[in-house]
Amino acid sequence: MTDEDGSGPAPRRASAWMILAVVAAALLVCCCSAAVGLLISWSAGLFHAAS
Repeated sequence: MTDEDGSGPAPRRASAWMILAVVAAALLVCCCSAAVGLLISWSAGLFHAAS
């Protein structure tokens, strides 16, 4: 397996950017789902003081 077509480091950089994009998307989805969960819990009254 030789890299004679000149595509040596370029795919590595592209895959690194792809990994960063996937991690950023995962963090965004995680934070948004946590915010939605907190909003639903708040609207259901789970954070209100039980009196």
